[in-house]
Amino acid sequence: MSAKSIRTAGPGAVTAVIAMSGVVVSLMQTLVVPIIPKLPQLLDTGPSNASWVITATLLAAAVITPIAGRLGDMYGKRRILIASLLSLIAGSVICAVSDSLVPVIAGRVLQGLATGVIPVGISILRDELPADRVGGAVSLVSATLGVGGAIGLPVAAAIVQYAHWHVLFWLAAGLGAICLALVAALLRESPNQSPGRFDTPGAAGLAAGLVLLLLPVTKGGDWGWTSGTTLGLFAGGLAVMVLWGWYELRAPQPLVDLRVTVRRPVLFTNLASILVGFAMYAMSLTLPQLLQSPEATGYGLGQSTLAAGLALAPGGLIMMALSPVSARITARHGARVSLLIGVAVIGAGYGAGLLLMSEVWQIIVMSMIVSAGVGIAYAAMPALIMGAVPVTETASANGVNALMRSIGTSVSSAVMAAMLANMTMQLGPASVPSEHGFRMTYVVAMLAAALGLLLTLAIPRLRHSTAPQNTVPAPADTPEPARTH
Repeated sequence: MSAKSIRTAGPGAVTAVIAMSGVVVSLMQTLVVPIIPKLPQLLDTGPSNASWVITATLLAAAVITPIAGRLGDMYGKRRILIASLLSLIAGSVICAVSDSLVPVIAGRVLQGLATGVIPVGISILRDELPADRVGGAVSLVSATLGVGGAIGLPVAAAIVQYAHWHVLFWLAAGLGAICLALVAALLRESPNQSPGRFDTPGAAGLAAGLVLLLLPVTKGGDWGWTSGTTLGLFAGGLAVMVLWGWYELRAPQPLVDLRVTVRRPVLFTNLASILVGFAMYAMSLTLPQLLQSPEATGYGLGQSTLAAGLALAPGGLIMMALSPVSARITARHGARVSLLIGVAVIGAGYGAGLLLMSEVWQIIVMSMIVSAGVGIAYAAMPALIMGAVPVTETASANGVNALMRSIGTSVSSAVMAAMLANMTMQLGPASVPSEHGFRMTYVVAMLAAALGLLLTLAIPRLRHSTAPQNTVPAPADTPEPARTH
């Protein structure tokens, strides 16, 4: 069935299909969290090697988001959406039939490559929906970045507790197949494209630079932060990114139009996105450990993996529920105000967490407050981006914004893990994170939220929260029109 022969689905159906696909793709973030301690045994390898099951997905997701966005702008967003879901299905099946390290890592890479679904899906909403429906739909789909991860934790924990670990990946493959069928049946190809020649050198340079920078971020704890390998990769990554930027500014059809990216609305939104991603992932990493810490520590709550996942699940539902609230705030006051409110709520949630650590219900309340802020903030970011870029670069610009969030989560993972590993107490023969360590992670997350608030204040006020469907006003600080391809 060709895309042209597909009967156009209504706005509600289009939004539902893309939102479901976003949730399924973001599930991959937490799919293997419950089996992390068992991975060395399950894959017959060492702990350091087993950690690549997580690292590979993070790196693949970071690399693909801007590339998938540009491919969607050039060759069709529906086509890239389908390719991304096929990658998820293939990766899930490979993991589901494998019991050794290398094929599982390969499968996890393919799962990570599906992350482009979210920025490309957001761009489809801008192209296909009536103007009055775009804000709410974009907010909902953007929030799925956090929703899928929050919901995935208890689901994965329940599967691991009551079934074989391969069932995790069969479930992912099945959900991916359902999304693929819905996309193929209900979505037509977007009319807004930017034909041209794909910037292969730019894509290769960006991929190499990101891998060289993010690899030591995610593995620095194992290698040593001052080791030659870690410092060498950081230096190499910076050098590659400088050369990449020089090339992109001179390329006739660049992968990322850096002249658009450095405009104040886009630049400061992306910088704030790093901080929001950092603060969001800090909660995902620290709260499960606090809930599962032994009661003998004096502060631990002694919960099972499943119970800890269920305690954090309401946060995902809160993110989803507040996305339309963010859209209404954006419609009335602008996306900048929505982002300010979201980041402020995140900071308030971590501040409350310093006082709410002694009971399970208190952790639930704290996680719901932080999740509420994440939901509002995540929903506002695409509106700020789309209000400042040409319609033919929507997917690419949203891909870069998703990349910024991924960088934030990767840095958060490294920072929080290092803090909890170095602030410990002895419990018999074991060394476990101390109460002071958990409190300090909250403080660092609060500081990240405060810096995100300052960056958001630097975003100039625009007259409209989202751009019209086919035209984009030039931002006030950029008098020349946006360059299109």
